[in-house]
Amino acid sequence: MYPDLALRTVGGSVVSASDESFAAKENLIVPGPPLFDPTTFGHRGKVYDGWETRRRRPGRSSGRGEDEAVVRLGAPGIVRRIVVDTSWFTGNYPPHAAVEGRADGDWFELVPLSDLKGDSENAFDVRCGRRVAEVRLRIVPDGGVARLRVFGEALPDPAYLAVLGTVDLAAVENGGHVRDVSNRFYSEPHNLLLPGPARSMGEGWETARRRDDGNDWVEIGLAAESRIAVAEIDTRYFLHNAPGRAVLTGGGRTLLDAPLQPDTVHRFVLADAPPVTEVRLDIHPDGGLSRVRLWGTPTDTGRADLERRWHAAL
Repeated sequence: MYPDLALRTVGGSVVSASDESFAAKENLIVPGPPLFDPTTFGHRGKVYDGWETRRRRPGRSSGRGEDEAVVRLGAPGIVRRIVVDTSWFTGNYPPHAAVEGRADGDWFELVPLSDLKGDSENAFDVRCGRRVAEVRLRIVPDGGVARLRVFGEALPDPAYLAVLGTVDLAAVENGGHVRDVSNRFYSEPHNLLLPGPARSMGEGWETARRRDDGNDWVEIGLAAESRIAVAEIDTRYFLHNAPGRAVLTGGGRTLLDAPLQPDTVHRFVLADAPPVTEVRLDIHPDGGLSRVRLWGTPTDTGRADLERRWHAAL
């Protein structure tokens, strides 16, 4: 499981587009699935929840036979999978698309020019070990794309983390990610690791109601091997569906076992926590959390691993 590094809520932005005559480029990185209302029409025609360019005609400017949009990733890193989502675009989707990446310098290929299907999530595995800060979506020749998802592993500058000292080791922008989860019925577990506070219950992680004796859980990979000093478990906006208890384990030990309150930011100091690269958070029995923050410091081994990965990706 990889987070979407391009999401607006991670800090992504659409910095340019060759054309957006029918629908705005910023829709490409909006969280959540695209929506469709058959009754909505505006001055530019049908209102789509996506990015849509004009129909190309001979003699028009920008006549290279393609359109493009450039997205700056909120969390630069190694891209593992790209989804070009054409949901709701049926007679106006682009038949072909390619995606390129850039960190410093020239553009390089992530997804070669490939066929697209309309009204579909077109997924492409990416086999490129270079760090990416921006992606360029090229559509041939024109049309509409609802969302561009750029899944991968954030790779922060280790010098930046070293200057900061104590950091949130679970944060997406620092390389934290969800490795596995028991249930994602209502919302995505990667919401737990996004920057800033949640603005509603829908921006957290919520499981279905359990009807058995078990409990739900999420496994979180940290930015690097680290020692966690403070665990922050946020149940804001979960008034009647917050878990009753949380148990945090890592390195073969129970790091935390504590009751939770609804609509509350809980902060727990962890004494003498062992070095860990991942943790498991069990919630009892089910419910929802807004955010999880794991504040700590990378170990010497963790810093060395970060530096190795950083230099290998340049």
